[in-house]
Amino acid sequence: MVSFTLNNRQVSVDADPSTPLLWAIRDHVGLTGTKYGCGAGLCGACTVHIDGTAQRSCQLDVASVAGKTVVTIEGLSPSSSHPLQKAWVVEEVPQCGYCQSGQIMKAAELLAKNPKPSRADIITHMNGNICRCGTYHRIIAAIERAAKEG
Repeated sequence: MVSFTLNNRQVSVDADPSTPLLWAIRDHVGLTGTKYGCGAGLCGACTVHIDGTAQRSCQLDVASVAGKTVVTIEGLSPSSSHPLQKAWVVEEVPQCGYCQSGQIMKAAELLAKNPKPSRADIITHMNGNICRCGTYHRIIAAIERAAKEG
């Protein structure tokens, strides 16, 4: 049994300690906003925050988050009122939408550390989160909007 805080509530997951955090969140807790993309930590679709830092949940075993705080897209703002979530809608970012929870979680880390990032800061920080639909220009615009309106 591994216990940690998930989206502001204490959870205990009865899984093999080597189970990837992604699968513990999806299969054992039932939160499906965090997506499986590549399984190798290369695409960013599975990005969550662990103690405030964006990390790829497919590459972390559930035992590594024991006693820590994990936030998924569902916990970022249960009412979808986070400035990034609102900006994503206004800028019409998603095409297929598959990568979007990971994109938003990575962007939220940036804005938490740097509330007024430059365009170069955004591009550098978001590098490595892959959008197969190529909506990068809209992702950048949404992050810029959220930084202005946030």
